[in-house]
Parts: sequence; structure tokens; C-alpha cells
Amino acid sequence: MNNAHLALARRLSLSAAVLLAAGLTAASAWAQSSWPSRPVRIVVPFPPGGTTDILARAVAPELGKAFGQPFVIENRGGAGGNVGAEIVAKSANDGYTLLMGTVGTHGINRALYDKLPYDPIKDFVPITVVAAVPNVMVMNAEKARSLGINSVQDFISYAKVRPGKLNMASSGSGTSIHMAGELFKSQAGIFMVHVPYRGSSPALLDLISGTMDVMFDNLPSSMQHIRSGKLKAFAVTSSQRSSALPDVPTIEEAGKLKGFEASSWFGLLAPAGTPGDIVNRIQREVARALSDPSIKEKLQAQGAIPGGITPQEFTRLIDSEHVKWAQVVKISGAKAD
Repeated sequence: MNNAHLALARRLSLSAAVLLAAGLTAASAWAQSSWPSRPVRIVVPFPPGGTTDILARAVAPELGKAFGQPFVIENRGGAGGNVGAEIVAKSANDGYTLLMGTVGTHGINRALYDKLPYDPIKDFVPITVVAAVPNVMVMNAEKARSLGINSVQDFISYAKVRPGKLNMASSGSGTSIHMAGELFKSQAGIFMVHVPYRGSSPALLDLISGTMDVMFDNLPSSMQHIRSGKLKAFAVTSSQRSSALPDVPTIEEAGKLKGFEASSWFGLLAPAGTPGDIVNRIQREVARALSDPSIKEKLQAQGAIPGGITPQEFTRLIDSEHVKWAQVVKISGAKAD
């Protein structure tokens, strides 16, 4: 083969390599742009009826409309959200399994549990926060009246002379509902028995029936019961009053507990390694949906503050929440039951 033929062969070989690389890039781009070609599941790590479930069901239909495929809710409760979180952590990173994570699964549990079946940092890629909500201190309204408890100060006074006589329901060990109660116990200097449930909804049923004494529930899941008069709202756990319940004070105000703050957030996450293109597309559609006036007003009426932040902002939030809640767990002495 002469030099001219060698030169031509090299050019053809190079061209083939370039075409192959271009073809692989195009195939990769096509694979991402074709997502989703089948239904996507959103794992809610708590039973139906709680705030995590309410918020997931608020955004799922909007994502379904945007992407032309159903976004199906799958409730997998247990162990303070750890069961559902583990399922997603061990799922394929192809964009077809998402987690509706919480401040519990991705901010508190790492400090509260000796060992988690997943790593909240390494096993997930954050997509966006769907909403942030305050918790609210609630009692069965009739029970509160019968015990002469009309305020946070009344509650603290009652509990101080009856250590261990009151019980505190939560949606599970490590949830923000649990930790808000633990923080309250620590700062108020009282002792109550913690009773964890497999989600907010069953805990609320026992609270409404009078079996449980108090709960620091996420505001959206308690709101209808507060409005109906079944539950008495004493205070919200945020640093400022909620626009949904403007007449209800903060715990810092009502209980004279300086610096008390224990709010919750809920957001979508995917298994680590999920393509960035898919992550960014979901974030953009969630942000768009949450900016819709009808959805925004609906969430705000329940006490939720709509989110929509970028994956990078969500990552920074999770990092900061690990630091914050590790300190709260240490100060309160809380342990997973």
C-alpha cells in the first residue's frame, strides 16, 4: 500500500471513529430525551393521608401531564421513612423510581439511628423541594378542655407535675413530628412518653379519638381537623406564624421557649447516578407546576410553602439540615424507638 493509500485509510479510520462517537452521543441523548416511555413511580415512605402523601399527590398529576406518562404514588411506610427510602436507594437509576423524601429521611435519621439501610447523601441525587411546612402542636379539643389545658403554658404546667402521664404521638421515630416533640420536651423541661406510628394518618386517628394526648403534626395533615374543631391548635413550631393560621402563635411566643424552631420540608429525590438531564427536567416541571396560582393557593391554604428550588440548592439544604438536626438529636437525647 503506497503512502497515498495509507493516508486515505487513516482519514477513513478517523472518520469512522468520529461517526461512531457521534452515534453513541446521539443514542445517549435520544435515550434521555425519550424518557419517560412508561409510568414513573414516586415512592412515599409513609402511609396515605399524611403530609408527605398529600404533597406527592399534588405534584404527580402535573408531572404526568407534562411528560405524557402517569406518575404513580406507591406508599411504602415503616421505620420513620427508612423502608421507602431504602427501596429507592436500591432501585435502578433510570428515572423511573423517585422518592418523596423528608427532613426525616434526609436530615434527621442519620443522627437518630445507629445504622441506616441507605446513605442519604451518597445514595441519592436531590431534585427539588416540593414544599416546606411548619408543624403544629395539637390536642383533642374536648380532652384539652376537660384537662383545663387552654394554652402551651397550661400544657407545660400540667405536664411538669405529672411526668410520664401524657403521651406524645408521632408519625414514626426520626420524623420531624417526633423531633419537634423531643425538642419541646427538652426545652420545656417535661417528660412525655413517645408513641411512634407508621405515619401521620393513623397517629391522628388515635389523637382525635382521645387515645393519644398531643402531637406535633405537619400542618397540612392536621388542618382539616383543626378547622372542624376536632383538634385544638396551641402553637406552630416555625419561627414565624403561619399565614394559614394567623391567630395561632409560635411555640416560642406561647411557651416562652426562646429560639424554638422545628419546621419540615418535603422533596423529590432520585437514586444516585440518575442522568442529570432527567433530574433537571423534573425540577423545571415541578417548579412550573408550583408557580401555577391554583396549585400555589391550594398548598398555601393548607399551611405549605411551595418550593421548586434547583438540585444544587436542594443539595446545600440537605447538607445544612444534617448539621442542624444532629445537634437537636444530641441536645434532646432522642433515640429511635
